[in-house]
Amino acid sequence: MLVNVKDQVTAPEISRMLEYALFSDEEALPKAIQHIQADAEIKLSALKHEGEWIGLIGYKKDELNALNITHLAISPEHRNQGYGRAIVLEVLYEEKPERIIAETDEDAVDFYRNIGFIVISLGRLPNGIERFRCVYEVEMPQE
Repeated sequence: MLVNVKDQVTAPEISRMLEYALFSDEEALPKAIQHIQADAEIKLSALKHEGEWIGLIGYKKDELNALNITHLAISPEHRNQGYGRAIVLEVLYEEKPERIIAETDEDAVDFYRNIGFIVISLGRLPNGIERFRCVYEVEMPQE
């Protein structure tokens, strides 16, 4: 079960988890924390299992009912065990968006592709890192 941790974003265990979702730029974490604190519409939730933080997701819904993932991280020792998929599915269930959108790099693009997202290259940044837009169209149940 996901827990709202937005008010704990500066706590060491939460900020460490957030850092896993960021580039290795030393300025990225303070900027991300400031952005999360300043934007009332960003939600930040984390998964805790047996007293240990496993993963974290930051997201924001837009006026078109699209859920934009701003941050998604799983602690290194818990990766490749289905926690990332479980977090995305729980947010999908709770928020009921029409689509989910994430922007990521080469390190995480296969995660999104493997859980059904359509992946589109956005090209390379000046530092040479390729960025991708990942979109999952939610199928609405037939009534």
